[in-house]
Amino acid sequence: MEKIDRYRQYIKEVIARHSIPSSYGDAEVQQIFDTERDHYQLVHTGWFELERMYGCIAHLDIKDGRIWIQYDGTETGIADELAELGVPKEDIILAYHPPYKRPYSGFGPDKQKK
Repeated sequence: MEKIDRYRQYIKEVIARHSIPSSYGDAEVQQIFDTERDHYQLVHTGWFELERMYGCIAHLDIKDGRIWIQYDGTETGIADELAELGVPKEDIILAYHPPYKRPYSGFGPDKQKK
């Protein structure tokens, strides 16, 4: 369980780094942490003039003891940031890539090695 708690903290830290206030209109950046089900998101929401703004910046889950990056809209790349914090690359799944490409990403495939 210690590993999962550490991963939760790393995810929160990385999301906090990308929580930059919007420079457009009346928009806010929201950090969404569901630590009970291990779902984490960073979204922006609000208004720019007469246009509604809403979008996901990042979405991560912890499943089967590994971090699944469902969406990464950052410039730097969340996977690399997590690896720099000490998460083994085999524990980071780039879920936004099709399963057949994941083994070539340098990060974990979607199934545990037996």
